[in-house]
Amino acid sequence: MRYEPVDVAVTFDGLELPGLLSVPSDASGLVVFAHGSGSSRLSPRNNAVAARLNERGLATLLFDLLTPLESHDRANVFDIELLASRLVGATSWVTGRDDVGMMPLGLFGASTGAAAALVAAASVPERISAVVSRGGRPDLAGDALGSVRAPTLLIVGGNDVEVLELNRWALSRMVGPHRLVVVPGAGHLFEEPGTLEQVAELAGGWFVEHLQR
Repeated sequence: MRYEPVDVAVTFDGLELPGLLSVPSDASGLVVFAHGSGSSRLSPRNNAVAARLNERGLATLLFDLLTPLESHDRANVFDIELLASRLVGATSWVTGRDDVGMMPLGLFGASTGAAAALVAAASVPERISAVVSRGGRPDLAGDALGSVRAPTLLIVGGNDVEVLELNRWALSRMVGPHRLVVVPGAGHLFEEPGTLEQVAELAGGWFVEHLQR
């Protein structure tokens, strides 16, 4: 069944960021997406993954981490602390809602968004129950890696050689539950036939396992 997302305004700290929220009637948890550099809540890949998560009984929130003005400055796209603070703010906004406020939370990060997700998970460990990275740059989370307690799944394409090595480096510095899965034949964007579906299946399994009421 397809759960159509609704437009929402994610508000905190005087900011109002547009988002897409989808809440299946039987949702057991909520996954907040952190898109990569140059992307937005309209990312076709993240929306495809979100749709599969909805089918597995998980609510999803995709939102713009930057305002339109901020997004014009490329430096902001790689400002991990700034992006992480937006995720923490969104977590606060989610908690104040009647429909999803009591749900356990997971974070799904792509590219630089993965680093932001890990920094956010380290910042509010009592609120984040699981993290998944797709073709991410967890190495950019730096010292925060050792403070992440949420079970973390890193998914990397087998052909994304440089990023795979960076993920292995990050993995060696994580102390919480973690796992690395390599998708054979996949590149950085998982554009190859069937590879994004594998990502959605892996992420869905991880979140269903770790996001329990």
